[in-house]
Amino acid sequence: MSEASWPAAKDGYKRPFDVAVLTVAHLLAFPVWLLFWTLIPLAIWLTDRGPVFYTQARVGKGGLPFRVIKFRTMIVDAEKSTGPIWALANDQRITPVGRVLRRLRLDELPQVMNVMKGEMSLVGPRPERPELVERFCQELPDFPQRLRVRPGIAGLAQVMGKYATVPRNKLRYDNLYIETLGPWLDLKLLVLSVWAALSRGHH
Repeated sequence: MSEASWPAAKDGYKRPFDVAVLTVAHLLAFPVWLLFWTLIPLAIWLTDRGPVFYTQARVGKGGLPFRVIKFRTMIVDAEKSTGPIWALANDQRITPVGRVLRRLRLDELPQVMNVMKGEMSLVGPRPERPELVERFCQELPDFPQRLRVRPGIAGLAQVMGKYATVPRNKLRYDNLYIETLGPWLDLKLLVLSVWAALSRGHH
Protein backbone atom coordinates (compact mmCIF):
# COMPACT_ATOMS: atom_id res chain seq x y z
CA MET A 1 0.00 0.00 0.00
CA SER A 2 1.44 3.39 -0.96
CA GLU A 3 2.23 6.07 1.62
CA ALA A 4 -0.40 8.34 0.03
CA SER A 5 -3.24 5.83 0.37
CA TRP A 6 -2.19 4.25 3.68
CA PRO A 7 -3.47 6.95 6.10
CA ALA A 8 -6.88 7.16 4.39
CA ALA A 9 -7.38 3.41 4.81
CA LYS A 10 -5.91 3.43 8.31
CA ASP A 11 -7.86 6.34 9.86
CA GLY A 12 -11.35 5.39 8.67
CA TYR A 13 -12.35 4.62 12.26
CA LYS A 14 -11.72 8.17 13.44
CA ARG A 15 -14.99 9.89 12.51
CA PRO A 16 -17.34 7.36 14.19
CA PHE A 17 -14.88 7.10 17.12
CA ASP A 18 -14.87 10.88 17.65
CA VAL A 19 -18.66 11.25 17.46
CA ALA A 20 -19.23 8.27 19.79
CA VAL A 21 -16.75 9.48 22.43
CA LEU A 22 -18.12 13.04 22.42
CA THR A 23 -21.71 11.82 22.65
CA VAL A 24 -21.01 9.43 25.54
CA ALA A 25 -18.86 12.02 27.36
CA HIS A 26 -21.58 14.66 27.20
CA LEU A 27 -24.29 12.23 28.30
CA LEU A 28 -22.33 10.81 31.23
CA ALA A 29 -20.97 14.14 32.48
CA PHE A 30 -23.65 16.60 31.39
CA PRO A 31 -23.54 18.70 34.63
CA VAL A 32 -19.76 19.07 34.32
CA TRP A 33 -19.97 20.15 30.69
CA LEU A 34 -22.77 22.59 31.54
CA LEU A 35 -20.57 24.06 34.28
CA PHE A 36 -17.64 24.44 31.89
CA TRP A 37 -19.73 26.05 29.15
CA THR A 38 -21.23 28.51 31.66
CA LEU A 39 -18.46 29.48 34.08
CA ILE A 40 -15.51 29.64 31.68
CA PRO A 41 -17.11 32.17 29.26
CA LEU A 42 -18.26 34.25 32.23
CA ALA A 43 -14.77 34.29 33.77
CA ILE A 44 -13.16 35.29 30.47
CA TRP A 45 -15.66 38.09 29.86
CA LEU A 46 -15.35 39.47 33.40
CA THR A 47 -11.54 39.68 33.05
CA ASP A 48 -11.51 42.44 30.42
CA ARG A 49 -14.96 42.45 28.81
CA GLY A 50 -13.35 41.06 25.66
CA PRO A 51 -14.51 38.26 23.34
CA VAL A 52 -14.99 34.85 24.92
CA PHE A 53 -13.98 32.81 21.89
CA TYR A 54 -10.94 33.13 19.71
CA THR A 55 -10.73 31.80 16.17
CA GLN A 56 -7.58 31.46 14.17
CA ALA A 57 -6.57 30.10 10.78
CA ARG A 58 -4.96 26.68 10.98
CA VAL A 59 -3.83 24.04 8.47
CA GLY A 60 -5.75 20.76 8.44
CA LYS A 61 -5.55 17.41 6.72
CA GLY A 62 -4.05 17.62 3.25
CA GLY A 63 -3.05 21.23 3.85
CA LEU A 64 -6.65 22.48 3.78
CA PRO A 65 -7.21 25.63 5.89
CA PHE A 66 -9.87 25.95 8.59
CA ARG A 67 -10.52 28.17 11.61
CA VAL A 68 -9.86 26.61 15.00
CA ILE A 69 -12.13 27.66 17.90
CA LYS A 70 -10.71 28.16 21.39
CA PHE A 71 -11.50 30.00 24.58
CA ARG A 72 -9.53 33.25 24.50
CA THR A 73 -6.57 33.08 26.88
CA MET A 74 -4.57 36.13 25.76
CA ILE A 75 -5.15 39.85 25.93
CA VAL A 76 -7.15 41.35 23.07
CA ASP A 77 -5.00 41.98 19.95
CA ALA A 78 -2.13 40.03 21.52
CA GLU A 79 -0.13 39.85 18.27
CA LYS A 80 -0.77 43.39 17.07
CA SER A 81 2.82 44.45 17.78
CA THR A 82 4.63 41.12 17.33
CA GLY A 83 2.90 39.43 14.41
CA PRO A 84 2.40 35.63 14.37
CA ILE A 85 4.68 34.00 16.94
CA TRP A 86 4.58 30.72 18.85
CA ALA A 87 3.26 31.10 22.40
CA LEU A 88 5.79 30.54 25.17
CA ALA A 89 5.26 28.71 28.46
CA ASN A 90 5.43 31.98 30.49
CA ASP A 91 3.98 34.27 27.83
CA GLN A 92 3.19 37.69 29.31
CA ARG A 93 0.29 38.11 26.89
CA ILE A 94 -1.69 35.37 28.68
CA THR A 95 -4.40 36.61 31.06
CA PRO A 96 -4.69 35.26 34.63
CA VAL A 97 -7.84 33.30 33.68
CA GLY A 98 -6.14 32.19 30.49
CA ARG A 99 -3.18 30.83 32.44
CA VAL A 100 -5.48 28.57 34.46
CA LEU A 101 -7.34 27.45 31.33
CA ARG A 102 -4.08 26.60 29.57
CA ARG A 103 -2.68 24.70 32.54
CA LEU A 104 -5.82 22.55 32.63
CA ARG A 105 -6.10 22.59 28.83
CA LEU A 106 -9.67 23.84 29.14
CA ASP A 107 -9.00 26.48 26.48
CA GLU A 108 -9.17 23.61 23.99
CA LEU A 109 -12.78 22.66 24.83
CA PRO A 110 -14.45 24.67 22.02
CA GLN A 111 -12.50 22.59 19.52
CA VAL A 112 -15.11 19.89 19.99
CA MET A 113 -17.07 22.04 17.51
CA ASN A 114 -14.23 21.63 15.01
CA VAL A 115 -14.34 17.89 15.67
CA MET A 116 -18.10 17.69 15.08
CA LYS A 117 -17.64 19.64 11.83
CA GLY A 118 -15.07 17.08 10.69
CA GLU A 119 -12.19 19.57 10.57
CA MET A 120 -10.39 17.97 13.49
CA SER A 121 -10.21 14.69 15.37
CA LEU A 122 -10.07 14.16 19.13
CA VAL A 123 -6.55 12.76 18.76
CA GLY A 124 -3.95 13.78 16.23
CA PRO A 125 -1.11 16.25 15.57
CA ARG A 126 -1.88 19.75 16.81
CA PRO A 127 -2.98 22.04 13.96
CA GLU A 128 -0.48 24.79 13.20
CA ARG A 129 -0.93 28.25 11.71
CA PRO A 130 -0.28 28.70 7.96
CA GLU A 131 2.67 31.03 8.63
CA LEU A 132 4.31 28.49 10.94
CA VAL A 133 3.52 25.55 8.63
CA GLU A 134 5.29 27.35 5.79
CA ARG A 135 8.32 27.97 7.98
CA PHE A 136 8.40 24.44 9.41
CA CYS A 137 8.11 22.90 5.93
CA GLN A 138 11.27 24.78 4.95
CA GLU A 139 13.16 23.88 8.12
CA LEU A 140 11.87 20.32 8.62
CA PRO A 141 11.59 18.20 5.43
CA ASP A 142 9.34 15.62 7.14
CA PHE A 143 6.85 18.19 8.40
CA PRO A 144 4.32 17.78 5.52
CA GLN A 145 3.88 14.12 6.56
CA ARG A 146 1.93 15.20 9.64
CA LEU A 147 -0.75 16.62 7.32
CA ARG A 148 -1.74 13.08 6.26
CA VAL A 149 -4.39 12.91 9.01
CA ARG A 150 -6.83 15.35 10.58
CA PRO A 151 -5.27 17.42 13.36
CA GLY A 152 -6.36 16.67 16.91
CA ILE A 153 -7.08 18.22 20.29
CA ALA A 154 -4.92 15.66 22.12
CA GLY A 155 -1.85 13.99 20.72
CA LEU A 156 1.22 11.90 21.38
CA ALA A 157 3.46 14.99 21.22
CA GLN A 158 1.42 16.67 23.97
CA VAL A 159 1.44 13.58 26.20
CA MET A 160 5.11 12.69 25.74
CA GLY A 161 6.53 16.20 25.35
CA LYS A 162 6.16 19.48 27.18
CA TYR A 163 4.61 22.82 26.23
CA ALA A 164 8.00 24.19 25.17
CA THR A 165 9.21 21.04 23.35
CA VAL A 166 10.95 22.14 20.14
CA PRO A 167 9.10 21.59 16.81
CA ARG A 168 11.59 18.96 15.60
CA ASN A 169 10.89 16.71 18.57
CA LYS A 170 7.13 17.29 18.40
CA LEU A 171 7.30 16.27 14.74
CA ARG A 172 8.93 12.95 15.68
CA TYR A 173 6.07 12.20 18.06
CA ASP A 174 3.44 13.27 15.50
CA ASN A 175 4.80 11.06 12.73
CA LEU A 176 5.22 8.13 15.15
CA TYR A 177 1.54 8.52 16.06
CA ILE A 178 0.50 8.53 12.40
CA GLU A 179 2.44 5.34 11.74
CA THR A 180 0.85 3.51 14.70
CA LEU A 181 -2.60 5.11 15.03
CA GLY A 182 -5.64 3.07 15.99
CA PRO A 183 -8.73 3.35 18.22
CA TRP A 184 -7.03 1.82 21.28
CA LEU A 185 -4.10 4.22 20.99
CA ASP A 186 -6.53 7.14 20.63
CA LEU A 187 -8.43 6.05 23.73
CA LYS A 188 -5.17 5.69 25.68
CA LEU A 189 -3.97 9.15 24.63
CA LEU A 190 -7.30 10.72 25.58
CA VAL A 191 -7.09 9.21 29.07
CA LEU A 192 -3.44 10.26 29.44
CA SER A 193 -4.28 13.79 28.26
CA VAL A 194 -7.03 14.15 30.86
CA TRP A 195 -4.70 12.77 33.53
CA ALA A 196 -1.93 15.18 32.49
CA ALA A 197 -4.32 18.14 32.64
CA LEU A 198 -5.55 17.14 36.11
CA SER A 199 -1.98 16.61 37.31
CA ARG A 200 -0.97 20.09 36.14
CA GLY A 201 -3.95 21.52 37.96
CA HIS A 202 -2.49 20.39 41.29
CA HIS A 203 0.85 22.15 40.74
